[in-house]
Amino acid sequence: MSTMLGIDLRSGAVADLAIVDRIMQAAFDARFGEAWTHNQVLGLLAMPGVWLTIAEVGGEPAGFALCRRVLEEAELLLLATAPHLRRRGVAAALLRAVASDASAQGARTLHLEVRDGNEAIKLYSNEGFAKVGERRDYYRGPNGRLFNALTFRRDLS
Repeated sequence: MSTMLGIDLRSGAVADLAIVDRIMQAAFDARFGEAWTHNQVLGLLAMPGVWLTIAEVGGEPAGFALCRRVLEEAELLLLATAPHLRRRGVAAALLRAVASDASAQGARTLHLEVRDGNEAIKLYSNEGFAKVGERRDYYRGPNGRLFNALTFRRDLS
């Protein structure tokens, strides 16, 4: 895995939703229906404890992470990297930033959920996440095939 230098991270806001929409539509396989709508993301951003992190490479939007914290637990809700910038450290940089931000806000654990078979599972494991649960037949894939949702957790303390 090659690491890309020059990944800039910044706090995102409602003004960044066009970037989020564009990256999400390009990054998420439409066959699985995992992309959120513009209004879903907008509604979540208005809630307390929710934050958005934008990654840029050379001034170009490269990825984002959407998270929320409730008390001592944080959850990574969405993470996406522009397809042409995958495997260059963008998602890992976002994950590390999310963990750091969540910890700074008082979270002791960081949770996420991912479709079984998603290539990102390896990244999550490499970044200290451990599988803690499974939801059977949670995602509907091509031709009606069902996929399990895997839940992961990382201790931040």
